[in-house]
Amino acid sequence: MTTKPKARKFRIKRSTPSAVTPSKAAPSGDAADAPVDRRRPAAAEPAQRPARPQPAPEQASATPEAVSQAMRRPATPPGTPPSTPPATPPETPPRSGEVSSTTEVKGEQDIDAIRREGLTGRQLRMARRVAQKHGLAPTSDFDAVRLLRDAGIDPFQRSNMLELVVPQAGGAPGNDRVQLPQTVPAGGGNLPSTEVNPMERRMREISDIQADISRRRRRKMMLLVVRLMFFVGLPTIMGGYYFYNVATPMYATESQFLIIQNEGGGGLGPLGGLLPTQFANSADSIATQSYLQSKDAMLRLDKDVGFVSHFSQGNIDPIQRMDPDASNEEAYKFYKKNVKIGYDPTEGMIRMEVVAADPQVAAVYSEHLLTYAEERVNGLSQQKREDGMRDARAAYEQTVDQRRAAQEALIKLQVENGVDPEAVIASIRGQISSYETLLLEKELELAALMDNPRPNRAKVDGVQGDVRRIGVQLERLNERMNNATEGTNSLAQQAVSLQLAQADLAAADMALQSSQTQMEQARTEAQRQVRYLTIAVRPVASQSASYPRKFENTILTFLIFAGIYLMLSLTASILKEQVTK
Repeated sequence: MTTKPKARKFRIKRSTPSAVTPSKAAPSGDAADAPVDRRRPAAAEPAQRPARPQPAPEQASATPEAVSQAMRRPATPPGTPPSTPPATPPETPPRSGEVSSTTEVKGEQDIDAIRREGLTGRQLRMARRVAQKHGLAPTSDFDAVRLLRDAGIDPFQRSNMLELVVPQAGGAPGNDRVQLPQTVPAGGGNLPSTEVNPMERRMREISDIQADISRRRRRKMMLLVVRLMFFVGLPTIMGGYYFYNVATPMYATESQFLIIQNEGGGGLGPLGGLLPTQFANSADSIATQSYLQSKDAMLRLDKDVGFVSHFSQGNIDPIQRMDPDASNEEAYKFYKKNVKIGYDPTEGMIRMEVVAADPQVAAVYSEHLLTYAEERVNGLSQQKREDGMRDARAAYEQTVDQRRAAQEALIKLQVENGVDPEAVIASIRGQISSYETLLLEKELELAALMDNPRPNRAKVDGVQGDVRRIGVQLERLNERMNNATEGTNSLAQQAVSLQLAQADLAAADMALQSSQTQMEQARTEAQRQVRYLTIAVRPVASQSASYPRKFENTILTFLIFAGIYLMLSLTASILKEQVTK
């Protein structure tokens, strides 16, 4: 496209306004004779701006080259006669000059109308960019609006504005950009276009866009690969180098043991030892496991075989080495890392793994820890067993003392009385019964003698004497009986005391027997509560290093850093999306 040349504009004054004389062509033959149009009305032209005369049809259809040549020729000033004699009378010579075409005049009118619309500078710059995008060559911002409207394009449509945001893929980075809002593009932007086929231009632009997208994708992929190598690959390589070349080999010694309890009792007869045993409850196994993993066990192991000094040796790599002046807390961290104990509740088995830089040292550590576990198992139920036996033994000793006291009281009463009060009372009662029977017989005999009309006086006197003597004897026995049953020191009281002492002795005997039974039961229960630590797998020094697991640790390092990178990238993407909203 070429820029339309600017022609000088001036008014043509006629001597006779009602008649128009056609002018003849110059001798050079530049333009044909054509009548001159009347001046346009004042309401249709801009303020204080002269209207251009209408050119001839041949002049209106002339090419831009002809117009340029015409502009380069000097114009004939007003009042100067032409080189050839005029065809009209000399008194009315025509005025010659350049006259604008109808299309040019219409364009200027449209531009003036657009200027009066009051468009903003931003809208004008946007119209210039839309016109350049559609391949138009405007001379000004207002001309860009006019050209777009003539082409049926709304320069202020939202879709056209959004298309301007997309960068042009076909532009070379070295070309000079058009600095808006200048009116004339720099760098030969007004030259004729070399593109002939719009389809080829469109296909070339599409291919340029695709190439730009591919180039961006390759650049993003390269940046992604560089970030992955820096944040994931490099740490993985460093970790693998450490595990394969720097890390000190560690030797592990494994052992297994279980805790069982006795279900039989030694006091149940000869078959008590044949009763089966079973695994101890989980509380005992968990308590033993907790003790072996405690700081107490670590301090005892360090005191016996030097746990801290072994892991403080100089031949151990700095990461696995312990500071010689480390505190108990730091040493305990190393202890938990190198002494691993697990309990399987289904099998009741406790598995222990001890790791050390020397296989023999690892075996020694395992032996000592098994010894500590055995002592702890033996002491788990010792307090309970001792408490049960102590209570049973105290009750037995108390019943023995009570029986001894009752027996001593009985013996003392028997010694103080000298005789058996019950036997004496029974003897007195027997004598009274016999004398009463004898007295009754004598009274009956006396009554029989007295029934005789002439009783024998000698027999009557003898029987009366017997009755009198038996009565006296009965009185004595009754008096003795009364003395034996009444008073604080009577035979009856002595008999009661003796009976109470015998009852106390019998109760003491029963209590002693019950205490003996309880003591036997306590002894049996104590035997049932005994725990035994049985070693299923003895610790054996290994010949090959168990740690570090080089390949597994390297893969784990890769997964850890890959996960960290993934989380950080996702977090950054989310934050960027939230910020740009």
